[in-house]
Amino acid sequence: MPEQQLLKPTEWSYCDYFWADKKDPQGNGTVAGFELLLQKQLKGKQMQKEMSEFIRERIKIEEDYAKNLAKLSQNSLASQEEGSLGEAWAQVKKSLADEAEVHLKFSAKLHSEVEKPLMNFRENFKKDMKKCDHHIADLRKQLASRYASVEKARKALTERQRDLEMKTQQLEIKLSNKTEEDIKKARRKSTQAGECRAPSRPAQCAQKERAWG
Repeated sequence: MPEQQLLKPTEWSYCDYFWADKKDPQGNGTVAGFELLLQKQLKGKQMQKEMSEFIRERIKIEEDYAKNLAKLSQNSLASQEEGSLGEAWAQVKKSLADEAEVHLKFSAKLHSEVEKPLMNFRENFKKDMKKCDHHIADLRKQLASRYASVEKARKALTERQRDLEMKTQQLEIKLSNKTEEDIKKARRKSTQAGECRAPSRPAQCAQKERAWG
């Protein structure tokens, strides 16, 4: 069966490592896919907060800009001017007031169509997370316990393998020593058998055989 292709091979993505462990970027250890998913979720909460602050700041800028434009449009400078210059100046101040209105409406739209829905989403997300917090915490404990059990079993297996290798080596040494003793014994018997073929030494050979067993 071919190896499954990663969805994001160049990234450290939880979508590829949900069911498997992956070494952390520093190579100091492994991170479970569940932890990657949890970190992604926590980063999502932080991102929501940062987005809300960004939109709120943008609304404030638009409101302040609109207020300043409106204030500037009320400036009494050259208000008594007549003729074409007076008309042109009045048109400039009117354009400032119109632009202030545009920015004010834009800030209101940002509030109603962006900030408010985002705030509602955050609140609903918090409520949903609060409901799941206890269950998730329980699952994390179970997961941590199982990882600990697997690690304990792995260490026990390593110890047993080491013990088995040691006993195997000892057995091999013992068998090797026994084989050498058997060879020496066979050589002695062979030598004895050769000597016993001589007609003059049968009694001595019988005595040696009893001694060597």
